[in-house]
Amino acid sequence: MEEKRGGWSPSIFAVIVAFWVIGFGYTFCMQQSHLNEVEEDRAVAISRLEEARNRNAALKEERDGLQKPEYIEKVAREELGMTRHGEMPYIAAKK
Repeated sequence: MEEKRGGWSPSIFAVIVAFWVIGFGYTFCMQQSHLNEVEEDRAVAISRLEEARNRNAALKEERDGLQKPEYIEKVAREELGMTRHGEMPYIAAKK
C-alpha cells in the first residue's frame, strides 16, 4: 500500500511551467524597457528634425533676401555699421 505524503509536492511539469512563466516575464520586461528607450530616442530625433527644418526655412528666407538690394542694405547698415556715401554714422554714447 502507498502512503500519501503530507504537504504539497511540485511535479516536474509545474516546475517547468514556473520557469517558463518567469522567463517569459523577464523577457517581456526587458523588451518593454528597450522599447521605452527607443521611443525616447525617437522623440529626441523628431525634435531635432523639427529644429533643423525651422533653421533650414530661416536660411532659405535669408538666402532669398540676399537677392534683394533693400535687404542687402539693411544687413550692411545694421550688422556691419556701413553708411551711404556722404552720410555720417550715428554712434550712441554708452552710459
